[in-house]
Amino acid sequence: MSQTHKNKTFTTLLAFLLGGVGAHRFYLRGAGDKWAWLHVASVPACAAVALAAPQADRFYQLLPLIVSVLLGCLQALVLGLMSDEKWDAAYNGGSGRQSDSTWPLALILVLTLAIGVGGTIAAMARLFDLMYTGGAYG
Repeated sequence: MSQTHKNKTFTTLLAFLLGGVGAHRFYLRGAGDKWAWLHVASVPACAAVALAAPQADRFYQLLPLIVSVLLGCLQALVLGLMSDEKWDAAYNGGSGRQSDSTWPLALILVLTLAIGVGGTIAAMARLFDLMYTGGAYG
């Protein structure tokens, strides 16, 4: 039985848009992927932090999801920058088709890099603001 063909551009888009909840990992490996469930677990982890520390700053309450989203951006870059040959060997071994990445993948990668780096810098700035000034600047 032949394996279904996994599209690299679609996977990269999933990792960029829904990487925080592991959609790209479910697409690639299915429900048996433990790392995908770890991404999903970031949502109830935010609720647990909010219930355990309701007086905490909203940034701390959302930190598990923020980390998961930033990791999704990193995974989008790793998957999108993988060569088509390596991609096909890893995810399309039995599909009988070959990947051919075009310009939409490059656009997704540029957006991922811009938003991922901007989000990382913003998260670091807010974390240091909260740690060292108690949130005096925001």
